[in-house]
Amino acid sequence: MGSNEIVVGVDGSEVSLAATRWAAREAGLRGVPLRIVLAFEYAWPRADFVGTPPGEQEAREHADQLLAAAVAEARAAAPDVDITSQAIRGKPAATLIDTAALSDLLVLGSRGHGGFVNLLLGSISQQVATHANAPVAVIRGDNDHTGGPVVVGVDGSESTAHTLEIAFQEAAARGATLTAIKAYELPVVWSGYGIGPQTFDVAEIEAAEHKFLDDAVAPWRDKYPSVHVETLVARGTAAETLIGVSKTAELVVVGTRGHGGFAGLLLGSVGQQLLHYAHSPVLIVRPATAAH
Repeated sequence: MGSNEIVVGVDGSEVSLAATRWAAREAGLRGVPLRIVLAFEYAWPRADFVGTPPGEQEAREHADQLLAAAVAEARAAAPDVDITSQAIRGKPAATLIDTAALSDLLVLGSRGHGGFVNLLLGSISQQVATHANAPVAVIRGDNDHTGGPVVVGVDGSESTAHTLEIAFQEAAARGATLTAIKAYELPVVWSGYGIGPQTFDVAEIEAAEHKFLDDAVAPWRDKYPSVHVETLVARGTAAETLIGVSKTAELVVVGTRGHGGFAGLLLGSVGQQLLHYAHSPVLIVRPATAAH
């Protein structure tokens, strides 16, 4: 792991406070500290060109007030967690990415509000989820709900094993059922130009998908015998399937497809759609070979 802490970005909105509560409980489950970060810019067009522009002190005082409220929410949600906080002047997305570069997890609300502090708008959450070195949890839906399964999407990519490992860890920490899902679509059938209709055995395809999923899950069943595991093969797109099951899930875990350079990772269409439409918190797992 990285610095053995969880970082949560806040902006004073109710969504960011919900993310703070979730992050505090997650820190308690993992036994790690929580750092609450507020990135702020004061709304004055030429602020960057003046040493002590009007509004800076007011902005900092307001940021401190918002941080104090977030700390209070975190302490109420997880009294035993070690909590620190800091307000940083800077672009929200870049600040959070830099601050949480070596953290175990970066937590965000799915949306926030504009205006004075301007953190956690949808575009910022997407930027952070796409470019962060750390795993990212985006809090959506009924994030205070417990008792549902931890759902993990299995796609056969190189990061599948690491994604499954993280999902098993999350399920074990919560005492939750783990539901591993493999979605598939039938092959495209072409005909015409002298080519007759192609046929395929749906049962055979589904059996192969079941075998792949069972084989992928098997090593982690053995490593986490206390976790009750359900496997599901679903016909349809991965995004539609995971969004559907997120209605009853406590958490949905998906991997990313690695990418070098500044981008850090490619979130992929499934992750993008989950960030917009999931009914539960979504954990975006970065490839194990990257920052951690």
